[in-house]
Amino acid sequence: MASDDIPVTILSGSLGAGKTTLLNRLLDTAGDRDIAVLVNDMGEINVDAELVSGRSANAAGSVTELSNGCICCELRGDLDRAVMRLARERDFDHLVVEASGISEPGPVAKLFTRGNASARYVVDALVTVVDARQFYDAFGGAGEATRRGAADDDTRPLSDLLVEQVELANVVLLNKTDLVSDEELATVEELVHGLRPDAEIIRTEYSTVDPDRLLGRRLYDPARAAEAAGWRQALADAGDGDHEADEDEHDDHDHEGHAHDHDHGDDHSHDHDHGGHSHPEEAYGVTSFVYRRRRPFHPGRLADLLADLPPNVVRSKGTLWVAGRELNLALGQAGPSVHVEAAGPWVATRPEFEQDAYRRNRRNLEWDDDWGDRRIELVFIGTGFDEESLRARLDDCLLDDEAFASFDPGTWEGENPFPTEQGERVVLAAPDAA
Repeated sequence: MASDDIPVTILSGSLGAGKTTLLNRLLDTAGDRDIAVLVNDMGEINVDAELVSGRSANAAGSVTELSNGCICCELRGDLDRAVMRLARERDFDHLVVEASGISEPGPVAKLFTRGNASARYVVDALVTVVDARQFYDAFGGAGEATRRGAADDDTRPLSDLLVEQVELANVVLLNKTDLVSDEELATVEELVHGLRPDAEIIRTEYSTVDPDRLLGRRLYDPARAAEAAGWRQALADAGDGDHEADEDEHDDHDHEGHAHDHDHGDDHSHDHDHGGHSHPEEAYGVTSFVYRRRRPFHPGRLADLLADLPPNVVRSKGTLWVAGRELNLALGQAGPSVHVEAAGPWVATRPEFEQDAYRRNRRNLEWDDDWGDRRIELVFIGTGFDEESLRARLDDCLLDDEAFASFDPGTWEGENPFPTEQGERVVLAAPDAA
């Protein structure tokens, strides 16, 4: 970090988790730090900015407001202009950005690592405030949060946002710990460790924390931000080869692309010996395992399974090979929310000269003589679920030997609920809105 770079702390967390309370406490206890504050609110009236402005005696100048939109979506340009104006007009030591409760921290951080703002700022840390009670309850199947951007009526399950805000955090404040039992708090802490193994976890009540634990930490590394999530580390620990961190690919859309490529057998029986197995978080009571296969799923059986995952599977991510779809399908599951999105065509479906060029640029890409890069590669993270049972259920969703022997990629007779074109997303399970 250059000596004149301005450090930025990005506060994320769900609505009501305690971000504004934390921000006010940081301002009250900042000591000799001059802090500039930028507050984002989805509403036309920026309530959080009003609350901070009334107690910002230690802030460097007035509080900057970005209202009626989300800074990770439609207000990106406004954020860029606001932080550049701050850098020109104000004298301060540290910028704290309080994102709205539905903001994803990755895209916000990217605005400070690329483009105009990167010349004046450096991201110091991503701090996520977690309402311990809400987090525990969310994975029992409750909650829905509005996510504006693509359409006014676009909604997104709360569980998705909670997980993504934790997976990119350098520091997680487990707030409102007085509202959960010791056992519930231990479970929440274990899950946070499983979702982001290297995050520093701080237990708090009323967002009370020493500012030195959050400011001036220099914890954010953009080169490995996308790779630090627990599901990616599980893949690494299980022995996968190609880990190309690509923020464009992972921060905004959950597209998995072709970053992980492995050959673990080309028949069903051989697959069982090379499924991949990892338990990097057993010390915290969280189990994770990797499931890899080189034969496609039956679309109907897979859809039924994904709509009925064990409730204590908190997170699953990865690549699906589904019969009848010549697309790399990306699975994203957080608690009761399950969706599949088409990331793009398999490399094996492209013209031969494109395949050759792609493979030359990715020396670690493992290529099957018959199926190319088509594969299944999934990670499951949770507490107390029966791994062997889930693994057996997944195997039962694969094409059987007879169907696989006559399998023709891209063709399928029968129901197939999975995406048909790149960018399409299909929701297979959602929280009970009631």
